[in-house]
Amino acid sequence: MTRKIIVIGSGFSSLAAACYLAKAGHNVEVYEKNDSIGGRARRFEADGFTFDMGPSWYWMPDVFERFFGDFGKKVEDYYTLDKLDPAYTVYFGKDEAIQIEDSLDKIYKVFDKEEKNGATKLKKFIDEAKDNYDIAIKDLVYRPGESPLELVTTKTVQKLGQFVGNIAKDIDKDFQSEKLRQILKFPVLFLGAKPSDTPSFYNFMNYADFGLGTWHPRGGMHEVVVGMASLAESLGVKIHTSANVDEILVNEQKKAVGIKVNGETIAADMIVSGADYHHSETLLPEKHRQYSEAYWDKKVFAPSSLLFYLGLDKKLDGIAHHNLFFDVDFDQHAKEIYTEPAWPKEPLFYANFTSITDKNTAPEGCENAFFLFPIAPDLEDTEELREKYFDTIMLRFKQITGISIKENVIFKRSFCVNDFIDDYNSYKGNAYGMANTLLQTAFLRPKLRSKKVKGMYFTGQLTVPGPGVPPSLISGKLVAELIEKDLKN
Repeated sequence: MTRKIIVIGSGFSSLAAACYLAKAGHNVEVYEKNDSIGGRARRFEADGFTFDMGPSWYWMPDVFERFFGDFGKKVEDYYTLDKLDPAYTVYFGKDEAIQIEDSLDKIYKVFDKEEKNGATKLKKFIDEAKDNYDIAIKDLVYRPGESPLELVTTKTVQKLGQFVGNIAKDIDKDFQSEKLRQILKFPVLFLGAKPSDTPSFYNFMNYADFGLGTWHPRGGMHEVVVGMASLAESLGVKIHTSANVDEILVNEQKKAVGIKVNGETIAADMIVSGADYHHSETLLPEKHRQYSEAYWDKKVFAPSSLLFYLGLDKKLDGIAHHNLFFDVDFDQHAKEIYTEPAWPKEPLFYANFTSITDKNTAPEGCENAFFLFPIAPDLEDTEELREKYFDTIMLRFKQITGISIKENVIFKRSFCVNDFIDDYNSYKGNAYGMANTLLQTAFLRPKLRSKKVKGMYFTGQLTVPGPGVPPSLISGKLVAELIEKDLKN
């Protein structure tokens, strides 16, 4: 039976949910508060430069293939992918860099060069990571987080110890090179938690990195959003922008019956919110909220970020598409994010130059630059602080790479805690959702289905399976399947 279903937000999880629900025959409409779609994966253009505002890493291509495959489509029907080589460069100081190339064989040689028996150790580590990837991505993450029994399979029982151990200990035990340790700990940062708080099982992220490679959609990550929106509209989904949801309406029978958008009441049979989970619940009357402010305050959230979008009036030589700067104390920066929240004294940072791969993202003779470093959510955010750290990063970049760019900046925009709150209603200005720690995994995360309001559902980074672009696609599928299941009961 067809239902009128409203989806709040137009990020990856919302668009995925809209596609699956429309395919099931429902009348689906998406309401996005901003003037463009994509949520954190929006795009903006200025002075001939094109910038992805958020996600910039395309990992786990199989998840995207599975998504489009569910509709009889292929990724290449919507955008073109290029595999990056090198995938990324990691800088540890001036004239100290390691490139991660585009195949395991090449990466094994790098590890052997850096540490005795490095390739042998890495092969063992990656074999385990691949096994975990097959279990997690092909099975576990496609479960709705309703029961701890979802985690119990013949394969996971054999790996019980990997849910109580942590990645940092495993890596430190097997590898002696501090550089290799940092490279191997890097991928779990996409899960929003520090390696010492991330269960060993999540080493599958290392297989996602080394085994499956790093890709770039031509035109930028937003092209994935454009493709998903095109698919959604072909299925009959209507997408509204500049449509801020002021309230979720609940009747006396505790059923979601519609929304108020820019003061207008719109009726619906069901509501799915892909907006920030905490914010979504504030749109409900307080008595209908599942989780208290105290609940949210106790949770471990992924970091926020300070980002700079820069247009440069020159081309750069000797720099990769993706670049990580690990020339300072990793543990100290992690402490300033998770245990003693403060603006970091010496931040690790990331630099992305899309136009090195994709010339159309910058004018001829120019370069598109994106700089980011993670910070604790809920920090004070001022223009003075942003400028201070901009100067810090520009100086460090010059000292480490030997490339000076500050004087070549012809376009500049920053984005930080206040913007995450203003643009995305993000809880405490977090950038990546809720961290995937042991006590915030699977059934221990906020639920897809409201316990208090019939017909009210949630999707996205704060619910299952967790933070990141591929998990967001999966989250949209999970909530759509749950709705279909509920409709049959």
